[in-house]
Amino acid sequence: MAPTTPFIRHNHFISYTKTSVPPFTHLITLPLYLRRRHYCRRHRHHLLLSSCPTNASREIVNRVTTVPVEYAPPAPEFDLHKEIARLRNLRLRLSNANTLEEKQKVIDADGKVRRLFDSRGGGIGRILEEAVELVGYDLYLIKCLAAAGQEHVIRSGFDDLVETEWELESVRSSVRTALYALVELIEGYSSSVRLGKKSSGGGGGGGRGGFKHERVGALRKLLKTLREVEEFYDCMGGIIGYQVNVLQLLVNASGQNVNRSRHSNESLDCQFLEIHSPNSLDLCQNTEYASQAALWGIEGLPDLGEIYPLGGAADRLGLVDSDTGECLPAAMLPFCGRTLLEGLLRDLQAREFLYFKLYGKQSITPVAIMTSAANNNHERMSSLCEKLQWFGRGQSNFQLFQQPLVPVISADDGEWLVSEPLTPVCKPGGHGVIWKLAHDKGIFQWFHKLRRKGATIRQVSNVVAATDLTLLALAGIGLRHKKKLGFASCARNSRATEGINVLIEKKEWNGKWAYGLSCIEYTEFGKYGISNGSYTSSSVQEDFPANTNILYVDLQSAEEVGSSNGQKCLPGMVLNLKKPVVYTDHLGMTHSVPGGRLECTMQNIADHFCNTYSSRRYKGIEDTLDTFIVYNERKRVTSSAKKKRRKGNKSLHQTPDGALLDITRNAYDLLFCCNIEIPKIGSNDEYIESGPPFMILLHPALGPLWEVTRQKFSGGSISKGSELQIEVAEFLWRDVQLDGSMLILARNAMGSMVINERGESILQYGLRCARCRLQNVRVMNKGIDWKSGENIYWKHDLQRQEVLKVVLHGNAEFEAINVTLKGSHVFEVPDGHKLLITSGKAGLSLHLHAIEDSRMDSGSWSWNYKIDGAHVKLELVE
Repeated sequence: MAPTTPFIRHNHFISYTKTSVPPFTHLITLPLYLRRRHYCRRHRHHLLLSSCPTNASREIVNRVTTVPVEYAPPAPEFDLHKEIARLRNLRLRLSNANTLEEKQKVIDADGKVRRLFDSRGGGIGRILEEAVELVGYDLYLIKCLAAAGQEHVIRSGFDDLVETEWELESVRSSVRTALYALVELIEGYSSSVRLGKKSSGGGGGGGRGGFKHERVGALRKLLKTLREVEEFYDCMGGIIGYQVNVLQLLVNASGQNVNRSRHSNESLDCQFLEIHSPNSLDLCQNTEYASQAALWGIEGLPDLGEIYPLGGAADRLGLVDSDTGECLPAAMLPFCGRTLLEGLLRDLQAREFLYFKLYGKQSITPVAIMTSAANNNHERMSSLCEKLQWFGRGQSNFQLFQQPLVPVISADDGEWLVSEPLTPVCKPGGHGVIWKLAHDKGIFQWFHKLRRKGATIRQVSNVVAATDLTLLALAGIGLRHKKKLGFASCARNSRATEGINVLIEKKEWNGKWAYGLSCIEYTEFGKYGISNGSYTSSSVQEDFPANTNILYVDLQSAEEVGSSNGQKCLPGMVLNLKKPVVYTDHLGMTHSVPGGRLECTMQNIADHFCNTYSSRRYKGIEDTLDTFIVYNERKRVTSSAKKKRRKGNKSLHQTPDGALLDITRNAYDLLFCCNIEIPKIGSNDEYIESGPPFMILLHPALGPLWEVTRQKFSGGSISKGSELQIEVAEFLWRDVQLDGSMLILARNAMGSMVINERGESILQYGLRCARCRLQNVRVMNKGIDWKSGENIYWKHDLQRQEVLKVVLHGNAEFEAINVTLKGSHVFEVPDGHKLLITSGKAGLSLHLHAIEDSRMDSGSWSWNYKIDGAHVKLELVE
């Protein structure tokens, strides 16, 4: 397509600099709605272009129209403040209207709506009402869109029809008729096609004047988006209120900063506000209390639910379906051999298995998953759950609820970005919508019916959140002390785009002092005068812990916020303009523009849980608050797989590569304390250059508390370059020397499937578990081919030269004693049998025998778990 440079003259001529194709052909090729936007971003002139003979000797071709066109001089700088005031007034009048009919009258009086629907404006209103038969609530939504200043979204789908109307009404002279006949020959245009009505020759809707079928579909999608925005954001005034908040945040983004200490701050609804570094329970330092808190978490498991916000678009991962080329949500990232969503459920099942081993009872935690329409997230999550038979938990223990997509705006002026006709660019509105959405969709009531008091919340991209006791201690303290909200925190990475946890202190207008633990997102640092540099002598990283979005929440308290009137139910509203908006239009062209969308942050529900006092407090206030923080080593709290590491980029932060490195470091910390010799882990640069020093993947049900896992491992060594994968909970390692690859795989890692009264397949913990014992065993093989360029370590997609693989079917058992296993071996043990390997005169001695009937369910041996004070002790029972 040849580029042209348009400009508007006072005599209504439009000139084009001709390049390689005739100007009129260029106009046919370029979609009209893009041409309109190209002419003038703020005020769109609807100019009819007619053809005229070209002069080959000239590079400038003039086109003139006789259709009356109202000329508008260049628009003055758009006044956001006036627009906000106008929209607020309109929102107020709409809120006072009780019926749709009354709201229609209010919206019809708006100047922007009148201009769009005025017959002199081109007849878009008549097209909507007559050709599309848009009436009632749908028509009201379109008018709200226009009133919100987003007329261009509507015109993007109808301007060519409007141009057709003008053309048909103006063809009255013989000269003009001849010119239009020429146009018909060039474009294949049929003047009998009018507003979607079929001509005698057929092909209705296919011409330039026809209302195409795909445009009807686009209009329906637009209406669906508008309906979701209008209804979900009803607490702020629907579409109009959404735009008010966007513009206000846009103004604030360029306004005055708020210092860490600010007096008479009306924008923060208080006289005085100050943020402090919070005191928190350090789980690394106070280990005895940490162990007790974790036991409270296990004991309270029947009172807990689990919530996963999975609605993010995950654009930075670049995850694509290899078959269809479609973008995939983050939850489907194949990490360490399974999707991220499967990893979350394995972690949860490990805690439930621990509860079973301690109390002898089955407990299934209900799981609520917030999805979105981004990347077909909702459909893909539903399909994945069905494919994996709801993870052996039964569909009745899941609730999937979909968050609405919201329009993305330009940072220049707050206009909605449009990717194609009638299609605004939309993305999820942030995980903070979860509270209102959970109320609207009945999620809180569902939890209440299941007698759940609290819930733990974690994001799917964080693969280490359930490591050791952090999550259990968080839930335990929340339940035990009846807290409303808890944060799991750690040291902040100064290079990370992550928020901080703070202690908020503010003096309210009534003279009382309010305190609470909360979060400040990194996008809001400027508002509080925060930077990654220093305030005085210390940095943000040293002063404040990181917000990790690992939360405990009291469900009743959360529901009170989610069901509240006004904007309280959407905490932490932000407009993140720090990253460009990247989208692809219908021509396949990629755009990157400054912009953002209205987002809410779920952790800022804490702002509604402040405690008030009659006088100012100074030290130790955290112990009396309804909010709390637990603190642990960063690699045990957060390591996210959020973005793809580009080739040559040495940064591991928030990449799957970096997440695997943290898992590897945790494995070192875990096993080093078991008197196992294991290679030290080098720097990040060494990891990037050579890969991990070893690969160790342990099933979380081996613990998940490290003090439980460490009682199953003792002595031996793991050589550099070795690989260890254990997929069984009933496991014993005593003086094992591993030099190569060893895989212990079992389907019945924690139990076996039974059918419940609803006909659902349920994983019954402890029933017919697979088992493995290794005592005084040496494993030697070539293992992983570390030189292979096909290895993708974080996927656990590896090329091996030799491997020892043990596959346990059903309740099969494997035991090796006083033996050396050299080279490649694959031992498959059938269901109901035990394979014993020892040293024989001619090498290995293999003995396979059936398990006794009386021990089919419980096994020939097992670990007996007991609570001893604040700890869990294990005893091997034969």
